[in-house]
Amino acid sequence: MRFAAIADVHGNHLALAAVVDDIRARGIGDIVNLGDMASGALDPRRTMDALMALDAVHVLGNHDRYLIDRPVESMGSWDRPAHAELDARHLDWLRTIPASLVFRERVYLCHATPASDEVYWLETVLPDGTVRLAGLPQIVEAAQGIEQELILCGHSHLARAVRLSDGRLIVNPGSVGCPGYRDIHPFPHVVEAGTPHARYAILEDTRGSWQVSFHHVSYDHMSMAELARRNGKPELAAALATGWVG
Repeated sequence: MRFAAIADVHGNHLALAAVVDDIRARGIGDIVNLGDMASGALDPRRTMDALMALDAVHVLGNHDRYLIDRPVESMGSWDRPAHAELDARHLDWLRTIPASLVFRERVYLCHATPASDEVYWLETVLPDGTVRLAGLPQIVEAAQGIEQELILCGHSHLARAVRLSDGRLIVNPGSVGCPGYRDIHPFPHVVEAGTPHARYAILEDTRGSWQVSFHHVSYDHMSMAELARRNGKPELAAALATGWVG
């Protein structure tokens, strides 16, 4: 069994197209998408059209949920502009997407953690804003009750894999379309990938053990950076251009 995992496209249709092309060039047919599809200052409509047409398995991200569970006036600065560009058909499709699911009876999929779509699983944020690998007890606690040996999550935009003592493997494929951002929860912090590449992961069952390879794909990131700049998001523009928020 071999498949690709993508996450956190955030309206970046050029990055999505480049990643899908790279996946197909490697002869991989199955794709799972871990959510946060449209929200951001880029091109939510084109991105949603591409994802709806993609033969993939999807779970809902927190920003996807924000687009369908609250009035527009209560939406955040990344969600309100995306909502304005999406049609009812896009939002209706999002309403059909589950928050989590089991792929082919062997792989658990969620956006952030099984209990919350807003909490990092493999990272922790310290009060001084440092973002680092979470402690093993914290990671294990969030995995309680999950029987699958491969567990996939997104949300932090950081490509990472953690193997538990019982052999289960938890993987975040990194972000397809957003290599950096600033957040205030649980403490003010910045996430930066360090390069502008679009990221995804390939998962493969090799002799009964899951293995992961992380892939960085070049694309026309400067066009997306310029779009973010025109749309009034200079920090996102910087992240798209360089992989650093500033």
